[in-house]
Amino acid sequence: MGYWGYYVVGRGGEPLDGTDALAAVRGELSLLERRADGWQVWECPGGEDGTDIGSMNALALETGAPALFGYVMNSACVVVEAAAPDGGGWTTCLDRAATAAHLGGDERTLEDYFLTPTDAADRAVGWAAEAGATVAPAPLVEVLGARADPSAEQLFFRFLERLGVMRL
Repeated sequence: MGYWGYYVVGRGGEPLDGTDALAAVRGELSLLERRADGWQVWECPGGEDGTDIGSMNALALETGAPALFGYVMNSACVVVEAAAPDGGGWTTCLDRAATAAHLGGDERTLEDYFLTPTDAADRAVGWAAEAGATVAPAPLVEVLGARADPSAEQLFFRFLERLGVMRL
């Protein structure tokens, strides 16, 4: 069985687990890593039971910086919810075929829930710009259309790098 859980990514001077936006999972969050420019990556294992991580819109407004979460399902795919204080929220997924399988639908069904890779890349470029990074859409489209090989977790962290959320 693969990994199930959330990665929460945000930026701020204080630990994200102290925010009101993440109060519902405060005791379940653990700091996974600190990244350049004050970015923090937190982990909240589980989620198959319907855990509600909270709103990324609320986190972005509270911290004054873009935020996102990636919900990893069985190491096969990731649902991404992102938000920025000025740019608003958007949702997409990584490994569309595996996401469709988990949702019990097909590629058409995904378009009812998630932005296409091209549309998501356009929103991601704006998200990164609001965070102070300049990123190109083509590398984002590549990741957004990729398979989770060898794992969805690695695909998610590749997505973060393409967004400009760089490791120290």
